[in-house]
Amino acid sequence: MNSATIRNLLVRGMLAGLAAGLLALAVAYFLGEPSVDAGIAYEDAHSSGPGMEMVSRTMQSTGGLATGILIYGVAFGGIAALAYCFALGRIGRFGPRASALLLSGAGLMAVYVVPFLKYPANPPAASDPDTIGMRTTLYFLMIALSVLLAVATVIVGKRLAPSLGNWNATIAAGAFFVLAIGLAYAFLPAVNETPKDYPATVVWQFRLAALAIQATLWTGFGLLFGHLAERQLSPRTAATPPQGATAQATPASH
Repeated sequence: MNSATIRNLLVRGMLAGLAAGLLALAVAYFLGEPSVDAGIAYEDAHSSGPGMEMVSRTMQSTGGLATGILIYGVAFGGIAALAYCFALGRIGRFGPRASALLLSGAGLMAVYVVPFLKYPANPPAASDPDTIGMRTTLYFLMIALSVLLAVATVIVGKRLAPSLGNWNATIAAGAFFVLAIGLAYAFLPAVNETPKDYPATVVWQFRLAALAIQATLWTGFGLLFGHLAERQLSPRTAATPPQGATAQATPASH
């Protein structure tokens, strides 16, 4: 793949990331913000006094939310497009659109869902602020392990395919991934800091909203970028005119 093609796919990836970010923004605003407000209400009710508000809550839930998600979407789209350029043709005989959807699904699982199941997101006031450094380190460590194990799973599957066949190799590689992730879950420390009187419904609504935001972002990107990548890598040939219109009948000689 030449540099011009990579550059064009990078631009298309950033555009697809921006569009997917708009979809994720709608999900975040309508599904996520109510649980954030509930968490802030709990925090205010259990604090000794009102804290200093550097940015108004209205600005946080509108302009701040939009800026953060859209910038993240563009950056995410660019990185995902570069990963697509590297993986295209190396993960099997899939077309541009199918490859984009496959990578988006695998990325959602490896980068978000697997770490999320071990260290799920929490709404405001549901975690100890003094442990934010430790929790952040553990979360990114889980992401790194999940991505590395996902890559190793693909390699294992390709190595086993000639001897076991594609189906059995896929099953074996999937079992390897599940076992390795299970061991990581078992050995990494758990984090359980949510106060006992914290509303359980707020926690679950926030976590479901966080999962829905990421699923919307990755799925939207996969669909949009797959379409744009296919137009770039497999352009349609110019339509040929109908047979009857290729030549005009020559006038009969008299």
